[in-house]
Amino acid sequence: MATASVAFKSREDRRKQKELDEARKAGLAPAEVDENGNEINPNIPDFLSKAPWYTNSEKPSLKHQENWKTEPVSTKAYYDRGAKIYQAEKYRKGACQNCGAMTHDMKTCIERPRKVGAKYTNKNIAPDEKIESLELDYDGKRDRWNGYDPSSYRHVRDLYEARDDARKKYMKEQKLKKLEENDATSDGEEEDLRVDEAKIDESKQVDFAKVKKRVRTTDGGSTGTVRNLRIREDPAKYLLNLDVNSAYYDPKSRSMREDPLPNADPNENFCLGDNQYRNSGQALEFKQLNMYSCEAFEKGQDIHMQAAPSQAELCYKRVKVAKEELNKKIKDTIMAKYGNAAAKDDIPMELLFGQSERQVEYDRVGRRIIKSG
Repeated sequence: MATASVAFKSREDRRKQKELDEARKAGLAPAEVDENGNEINPNIPDFLSKAPWYTNSEKPSLKHQENWKTEPVSTKAYYDRGAKIYQAEKYRKGACQNCGAMTHDMKTCIERPRKVGAKYTNKNIAPDEKIESLELDYDGKRDRWNGYDPSSYRHVRDLYEARDDARKKYMKEQKLKKLEENDATSDGEEEDLRVDEAKIDESKQVDFAKVKKRVRTTDGGSTGTVRNLRIREDPAKYLLNLDVNSAYYDPKSRSMREDPLPNADPNENFCLGDNQYRNSGQALEFKQLNMYSCEAFEKGQDIHMQAAPSQAELCYKRVKVAKEELNKKIKDTIMAKYGNAAAKDDIPMELLFGQSERQVEYDRVGRRIIKSG
C-alpha cells in the first residue's frame, strides 16, 4: 500500500493489491512494514502513504511525511561569545595573514595589525573562533536581553555600594561635628542633625556627582531637586486613631477613605478622610458624567466614557442644557397659569406687626363672620 513504485501494473495486479489492502484493513493479513521495520497503518489513504516519484524510494516508507524543516533554537540559546575551537601550531593555507586564524580573512581581522604577519613568521598563531548560525524563534529574535551576562553588571553595583558607604561616612562625620560645636546631648532631635542631600554642595561630595533626584515628566524625565511637601509637625493620618475598628488605611495606595475621628469637631479636625474629595468639586461632576454615559449606553446610544470621553462629555453638556431649558419652560407655563405669589408686592410692615384688641370670629371654612348691629 505504501510502496513508492509507480511502475505499470496490470489489471490483475491491481485487483490483487486491492484485495490485500482490504484484508489488511480487516486484520486478516499482516500490516506492511517499512524499511526501518515499523508497521504502516493500513488505514492511511494512498495519497498520503505513497511517496512522490522524485524521492526515488524503492521500499515502502513514510519518511516523505516527516517535517523536513529544522526546529528553531530555543529562546534561551545564544551565540557563544569569545569561544575558541582549535589552536593551530603552523600557518595554514587560506588563513588570515595577520593572526593565522582560519575563520576570517585579513580584511575582517580585529586583532592589532602585526608588523610581520603570521603568514611569514609562522608564530603566535591565533586560535579559530567558534562560528554559529542559530535560527532563533520568534521570541528569541525580539528578546532585547537575550545573550546578556548578568555578571557584567557587578561593577555598577560595586560603584553604587561604594557611593552609599561614602555618603554614610560623610553623614556620620557631619553629625559628630555638629554635636561637638553645639555641645548637645545625645537625645537631640535627629531631624536637626540630618543634612539634606539636595543641599549638599558639589564640592563636599566625595568623588561623586551632585545628588539630584529624578523628576517624572511627560517628555522622558529630567533631573532636578525635589522636596517633600509634607509638614513634619503634622502627625500621619493613620496615627490619629489607633483603634483597630476605626477607618481603614491602605498602605499601598496611602489612602484612608473614612474619617478617622468622626466624633471630633470638623473645624479642628484637619483630616476628614479621602471621601471628602470624592464628593466635592469636579469629582462629583465626573461621577455624574459616568452615570449619564452608563445610562445612555444601556438605552442604546453609542456613548462610551472610556472609548470616547470627549464625545460623552459633549453629549452630557447638550443634555444638561436641554434639561435646563425644559425645566424653565415648564416653570414659565405653571407661572403663567397659576401666577407667582412670591413676585407680588410685600405685605406692609404695619399689617404684619399691627396689633388691636378687636375680636374677630371666623366660620369653619375660614370666612370672617360679620355681626350685624
